[in-house]
Amino acid sequence: MPAELAFSAGDLARMRFAVSPMWEVGPSFRLLSSGVAHAVHRPWIEQVRPRLTAAGLDRGRLAELIPPSGYVPDFLNPTPPGPAPTLAAELAGIVAAPVAAVRRDLDRLRHERGGLGPRSEALYADPRARLVRVAEEIEVYWQLALAPYWARIREVLDADVFHRARQVAERGAGRVLDELHPSISWHDDALRLARRERTLSRRTAGAGLLLIPSVFTGPDPFTRVNPPEPPQLAYPARGIGALWTPRPVTGTDALAAVLGRSRTLLLTELHTPASTTELAHRTGLSPAGVSQQLTALRDAGLVTAHRAGRTVLYARTSIAESFLTSAPR
Repeated sequence: MPAELAFSAGDLARMRFAVSPMWEVGPSFRLLSSGVAHAVHRPWIEQVRPRLTAAGLDRGRLAELIPPSGYVPDFLNPTPPGPAPTLAAELAGIVAAPVAAVRRDLDRLRHERGGLGPRSEALYADPRARLVRVAEEIEVYWQLALAPYWARIREVLDADVFHRARQVAERGAGRVLDELHPSISWHDDALRLARRERTLSRRTAGAGLLLIPSVFTGPDPFTRVNPPEPPQLAYPARGIGALWTPRPVTGTDALAAVLGRSRTLLLTELHTPASTTELAHRTGLSPAGVSQQLTALRDAGLVTAHRAGRTVLYARTSIAESFLTSAPR
């Protein structure tokens, strides 16, 4: 029997969308640690997995809390307080998670996995102190694996929300829910989830529904139910297939006339995030020269820098992407 969530007029009125950094953290970490080849995310995996290993994150707290399959503790996905919370806001929610809820989630994880790792046992013993360390490790992971790509990821997520919101206005909420995913259907004022193993009802869920598009949550949607908070439904966003496809640079001469050839060259080379050393190797510029030009580009809002330990990765911003893909030939 599929799980079924009934909707009243009040539940539909409380339905909303949100873009959540933590709903990218968990599924993306799982993908990296699973070792499974992925047709769409392979370029990202090949870039990020070596960084993950070098930083020791493949054997840290997240590796114990986010198994390659099965249950992930609900406290890692606090209810987004708004339509687009920052990672810092969501980490604050994790650190503030009630002790009883953390232990309940870890009890379930222990039951399903046949035990907990040593760091998770320490978290169970002292959630208040250890949740801070979990949040710190998530921040390191974010800087290495997701922050350099966030502008591109966010573009896909925002486009999905815009598309669904327009559908709600033009075709109604029921039609939108019916088309979220092949395993999800809407019938007789109820949402049915064919692949959810645990029961789901309004008696065991909060009011409304929080819909969260994700680029890493595929192929199946995920749910989080923690009343009285609204149930969360994370589903694969539209447009994931083209997420890592290189975007053609339409012309650089006009941009070079404004920025200079060295800075334009560096922007062109940042089709994937890279360090100063990597960029110097690719371009033939000196490391000192690369560093100087990157500082200027960062001050102009065209690149961002993301530090984790000794590693600093530079990435193009959405403004830079727009310049490079729309410049005249």
